[in-house]
Amino acid sequence: MSQRQLHLNAFLLTSGHHVAAWRHPDAQADAGLNFAHFKRLAQTAERGKFDGVFFADGVAVWDYPAEVIGRSGQIGQFEPLSLLAALSTVTERIGLIATASTTYNEPYHIARKFASIDHLSGGRAGWNLVTSATDAEARNFNREAHLDHGVRYERAREFHDVVTALWDSWGDDAFIRDKQSGVFFDATKLHPTHHKGEHFAVRGPLNIARPVQGHPVVVQAGSSEAGRELAAQTAEVIFTAQQTLDDAQAFYADVKARLARYGRSADSLKILPGISPIIGRTEAEAQQKYAELQALIDPRIGVALLSGQLGFDLSAHPLDGPLPEIPETNGHKSRQALVVGLARRDGLTIRQLAQRVASARGHWTVVGTPDSIADQLELWFKEGGADGFNVMPPVLPTGLDEFVDLVVPELQRRGLFRSEYHGTTLRDHLGLRRPVNRHARPQAIAA
Repeated sequence: MSQRQLHLNAFLLTSGHHVAAWRHPDAQADAGLNFAHFKRLAQTAERGKFDGVFFADGVAVWDYPAEVIGRSGQIGQFEPLSLLAALSTVTERIGLIATASTTYNEPYHIARKFASIDHLSGGRAGWNLVTSATDAEARNFNREAHLDHGVRYERAREFHDVVTALWDSWGDDAFIRDKQSGVFFDATKLHPTHHKGEHFAVRGPLNIARPVQGHPVVVQAGSSEAGRELAAQTAEVIFTAQQTLDDAQAFYADVKARLARYGRSADSLKILPGISPIIGRTEAEAQQKYAELQALIDPRIGVALLSGQLGFDLSAHPLDGPLPEIPETNGHKSRQALVVGLARRDGLTIRQLAQRVASARGHWTVVGTPDSIADQLELWFKEGGADGFNVMPPVLPTGLDEFVDLVVPELQRRGLFRSEYHGTTLRDHLGLRRPVNRHARPQAIAA
């Protein structure tokens, strides 16, 4: 077995990541509100010994005409923290990760909810810290426009500090629950937060015991300059979108190099690029499956999805014309740069670019056999492009079934991935240390 093994996370998006997934014969069309579907997926990922399952989130319906979004299968789905709580009862080992925005939440809420999920699951919770991206979300939370990019990241940094301080409100052994003495908790191990900063004033303490993992695992998904710096300061896993090995290596080296400034080691942050695998038992079968999916794309939905990635409405521009100049966005800066770069590099029209983005919203789409896909994952892993991958099946449930049944055994055969879990928490799976409570007294050194 290889000493260093890759990490695999299953990114579960309703019927699948392809924009037309819900129309595919194998797809679960009502996936967004079908708990049995998500239960099956989580248990499949657990059978495959994945580190975790992940749910993205946004707090608005797409801001496009109803006749357009009425053709999307990604409208109307569970609130993800509620879904994690439910999945904690039907799984045993797999990590449970979900997005919660620092722009449209309060730190006390987030600290309490993720601490609760960590206790419910026995130490398997992970928080994907994001800053949100759209004016549509802003208008659901008393604002006409989204906060500026820089302000969002300043708020996110302070938000993280407050949440982690709240998780340290209690000593690990604070709750004695001694019936005979009548002492329920040790008052010396209670630590109010008393935070007062630019964006938040939070007295604390949190009204739940310290999480099983100390802190639920913190995940970050921004790849802009501000996002990379926030990840270097705060994150233990980063989800990213890269199209080529060269780009992945550059991102990997850049983010890892930032860690030393914050007193962190390179292995304290795991970098997981997204990959959407379209798997066939032969190359021809894989290409046919990809072509069948692409044929299901409604151009209106394709352009709407592309517009969302760019932060710029393309509906008035000719489909078979070139991508126009795109103004800088206040939304996802790194994703805009990736998609524009893809169009310029390959000379794509709007239609072609929409089709390219439709499979995984700018993430790496790989079409091939289990062996050829394993080859590419191994290359990125061994050549400094990734610590593992955020697997984004194009169609669910079949895409995850195929990856677990066909690709995972090949990775295991090569010694690149575990055959059994060796711990019980998400931190165990990722090889991350459990944070020491900031209020803990230093241990005396024995003579």
